[in-house]
Amino acid sequence: MTHTTFTGVYPAMCTPFHEDRSIDFETLRTDARRLERAGVDGLVPMGSTGESATVSHDEHIEVIEAVVDAVDVPVIAGTGSNNTEEALRLSRRAVDAGADALLLISPYYNRPGQRGLRQHYETIADAVDLPQIVYNVPSRTGQNIEPDTVVELAGHENIRGYKAAGGDLNQVGEIAERTQAETFDVLSGNDGETLPVLSVGGTGCISVAANVEPERMSELVRAALDGDYDRARERHHELGPLMRALFWETNPVPVTAALEIRGHGSGRLRPPLTPLSADNRDRLESLLARYEDRTDTTVSR
Repeated sequence: MTHTTFTGVYPAMCTPFHEDRSIDFETLRTDARRLERAGVDGLVPMGSTGESATVSHDEHIEVIEAVVDAVDVPVIAGTGSNNTEEALRLSRRAVDAGADALLLISPYYNRPGQRGLRQHYETIADAVDLPQIVYNVPSRTGQNIEPDTVVELAGHENIRGYKAAGGDLNQVGEIAERTQAETFDVLSGNDGETLPVLSVGGTGCISVAANVEPERMSELVRAALDGDYDRARERHHELGPLMRALFWETNPVPVTAALEIRGHGSGRLRPPLTPLSADNRDRLESLLARYEDRTDTTVSR
C-alpha cells in the first residue's frame, strides 16, 4: 500500500448493473473516480455492499481490476468466503489484479469456533503477502470473533486491521487497547459508530454513507483524528439521519437507491435483492434533498 496503516475513510463500493444484470463496468469506474476526487483514502470493492454474494469468481476479480485501473488511491478488495480454500483462491487472484490489501469476512453459515476462525485467517495470511483486514459482522455471519482471537491474529505480520461491525463498543475498545503494540488498525464498519470507534482508538471507517456523502464523512473522520471532537460531533449529528436511512432496508438496497437519486447509477440490484420500497424511496429523496446545501448543517430526522 502507499502507507502502512489503514487511516481515514474507505467507501464500501456498490456494484452497478445493466438492465440484464451484467456488471456495468463503465459506471463502476466513473463512480470510483468520483469518490477519489472527493478525497477518500481508499476504496473497498466486493464487500457486502458490493453484492459479492451474487457475483461469479471471474466477475469478482474483474470488478477489482476495474477499480484498481480507475484510481490511484489504495484498493482494499473483499475476498472473504466461508470456504477457506475459496477465500485463498480469491485472495491470490486479487493480488494478481493489483489490490493493495484484502478485506476478509469471517466464515458464515458454517459458523466455525474461535480455533477454526484463527486457522482460517492464518492460512490465508501465511499464503498471501498482502495487508489483510479481519471483518467481524455477526449479524451476517452468525458468530462473533472474540477479542482474544483478534489479538492473537494481530500478531501476524500480514493481518493488519479489524473491521468492527458487531455493535459492541466495549469489545472494540478492548481490541484497540490490546493491539496498541502491533501494526494493527481498528476501523468502524457501522457508520453510526464511527465517531465512538475513533474515540476509543480507531483509525477510520469502511463506510456505506461515504458513497453518498464522501466529503462529509471524510470531514468527520479527519476532525476526530485531529482531536477536534466538536467538529467531528457536528458532522456526526449532521450525517446521523442518512446513516440510519441507509439501513431502513437490507444494505445495499437503500444506498443503491440513494446513488441513483444522486445520478450515480441505475439503482439496479441482483436477485434476490429487490429495489427500495416506494414509501422509503420517497422518504430517502426528501432526506437527500436536505444535504444538497452544504451550508446547512442541521439536517433533521
